[in-house]
Amino acid sequence: MFQKAIARLLAKTAVKTVSAHCDGPCGVYDPASARIAAEAALSMTKKIMALDPTGIADSNTLSRFISIKEEQAHLAKTELLVLWTDYFKPEHLDQYPDLHDKFWKAAKLCSAVKQEVNEEAANNLMAAIEDIHNIFWATKGRDVTYYVAT
Repeated sequence: MFQKAIARLLAKTAVKTVSAHCDGPCGVYDPASARIAAEAALSMTKKIMALDPTGIADSNTLSRFISIKEEQAHLAKTELLVLWTDYFKPEHLDQYPDLHDKFWKAAKLCSAVKQEVNEEAANNLMAAIEDIHNIFWATKGRDVTYYVAT
């Protein structure tokens, strides 16, 4: 009896087909979250390099900085991959044929920043994210300034 009632209810309910450009609603994507995470990883890289490697008191601080650096580099990678796979569509590739290469290299930089204590890689990641930021906002027809906190 319950199944018949549900079936009758569903039969009376009109279902519309909808479509969307992105997996999420417009306005949910923004490369700023990747920039913030990458900037935190860069900051931790600089702090690690500034520590005295012979200082016993710095052992705990070092492990905390490493943990934060790796976590933030992974977060930057996640944010970039979501932006790459969920926001950008074939029409964007027509405008930016090297888009896949830019994201692939940025993701590889996230891995390098995570694995190493390498300020150059961290700075290169920031530059890659700036490039992606500029492309992202250009696809929306907007000129949004790229800025960093430090």
